[in-house]
Amino acid sequence: MNSILRAEGDALTTAFNIKELFSSTLNPLQVILTLVIALGIGGFLYFIYKKTFAGVVYSRSFNLSLIMLTMVSAMVIMLISSNLTLSLGMVGALSIVRFRTAIKDPIDTVYMFWAVGEGLALGAGFVDVGLIGALVIGVIMVIITSVKGSSTMPYLLILHFDDRASQQIKGLIRQLPKAHIKSKTVQHDGIELTIELRIRESDTDFVDKFLRVPGVFDATLVAHQGDLLS
Repeated sequence: MNSILRAEGDALTTAFNIKELFSSTLNPLQVILTLVIALGIGGFLYFIYKKTFAGVVYSRSFNLSLIMLTMVSAMVIMLISSNLTLSLGMVGALSIVRFRTAIKDPIDTVYMFWAVGEGLALGAGFVDVGLIGALVIGVIMVIITSVKGSSTMPYLLILHFDDRASQQIKGLIRQLPKAHIKSKTVQHDGIELTIELRIRESDTDFVDKFLRVPGVFDATLVAHQGDLLS
């Protein structure tokens, strides 16, 4: 008889402990719905970032992190809003987090803040603000990136040559539109010259002219991630 009572008591204790695990005041259905909406908005950010990307090297992992950042932000805000004590502990825990990954493009920082902002709005229950904000900002980003100030693109021309080609190189540089010498390195075996210029993507035949100059070892044209001042 005692063993039966002990077994029933253990069962009640186990049930009580399991109930404690789900003692949150949040509705599980509401949590799932919020995370699903955050997933959808994060996917929208993924699409906008991929469509408007104008850098040199596209990072799919960074783009995927925008989806996760939106969902995690929403989950954190739901936790904080449901428990004041937990919110204070969360602030202390997050204050020791350090992000050491360098952001190469300032627009990437904007997208990260956008993802966090969407998660904040959804986690706080302002679903309408999150949806409208995502739509409006997404349209603005597409319009801004589609309007180009010029049909030309910035490039870097890297030349290696010796003293025999110096005069002809200077003459060819004067013929290039908006060309500026960025750096010059003089070595015992020759000279390395880096030139900033802005040209159309189809107007790259001039590189062969530099290569045909006697004394030029090689000529390299690479895309320049950035905007030239003039």
